[in-house]
Amino acid sequence: MKPDIHPDYHTIKVVMTNGTEFVTRSTWGSEGDTMNLDIDPSSHPAWTGGAQQLVDRGGRVSRFNSKFGGLSFGKK
Repeated sequence: MKPDIHPDYHTIKVVMTNGTEFVTRSTWGSEGDTMNLDIDPSSHPAWTGGAQQLVDRGGRVSRFNSKFGGLSFGKK
């Protein structure tokens, strides 16, 4: 392996959205930094099975539904 091409691998503290913390090793930040998560497995609907909400920015979802809303794709 080539010397001095790999990033520094050190310990950081990760704080989840519910306030729980754990220490892990990472290449993110510097030794002893704290990473505060905005989304994590305890709160994200993909892992919790919660309902999904579509955010309609600029009317994109409405335009899509008005254009393709009548398609059935073989469903009866």
